[in-house]
Amino acid sequence: MTAQGTFCATCFGGLSFITAPLCRRCGVPFAQATEAGAGGLCPRCVASPPVFAVARAALRYDEGAKRLILPLKHGGRVELALPLARQMARAGAALLAQADVLVPVPPHRLRLLARRYDQAALLARHLARLSGLPWLPRGLRRVRRTMALADLGAAARARLVEGAFALTRGGAVAGRHVVLVDDVVTSGATAEACARVLLAGGAASVAVLAAARVPDPRGAGT
Repeated sequence: MTAQGTFCATCFGGLSFITAPLCRRCGVPFAQATEAGAGGLCPRCVASPPVFAVARAALRYDEGAKRLILPLKHGGRVELALPLARQMARAGAALLAQADVLVPVPPHRLRLLARRYDQAALLARHLARLSGLPWLPRGLRRVRRTMALADLGAAARARLVEGAFALTRGGAVAGRHVVLVDDVVTSGATAEACARVLLAGGAASVAVLAAARVPDPRGAGT
């Protein structure tokens, strides 16, 4: 870090930004444009379209991104949230321009007590300031604690997070275009579970914006 809210040259130079070509729906980057299927979608979105409208992330979740996100997530480096949010605002400019409200993916209360802060909420708070959008710090709650997900495949993770989230306030998202904010997306199972709850609560649409995503979620566990 150098000036407040910026990365130093070394950190910035180690980042891999997600740019085209990428899946038009879930935002997963392609190695080459020929990987895109019908309508510019990845094979997974063609076979089973997600319930959220679109997902975007600023960075590939590689070693460069991990050097920033893991200290934010587990090491108390809350000052990293602002520069990451700046990159998210750049990558998700089109989503934010059409949004009405931001909602962070919530941790379980026991995890929040242990960590003492919520990294997704920090990202959402900074995004709200950068975009001028309102945000709902507790728009969603995690009603069931889930085990660590890093070693699980996409199908197992989807089963695990099913029913794990609920709306905190009924009607808070009704008729509104929601951007769901998280730190990392891989398979999208958590985003999918949250989006289902938001849509059931009356949200007009749900988009997903993350700091980073795994480039190839077929072998990943999130």
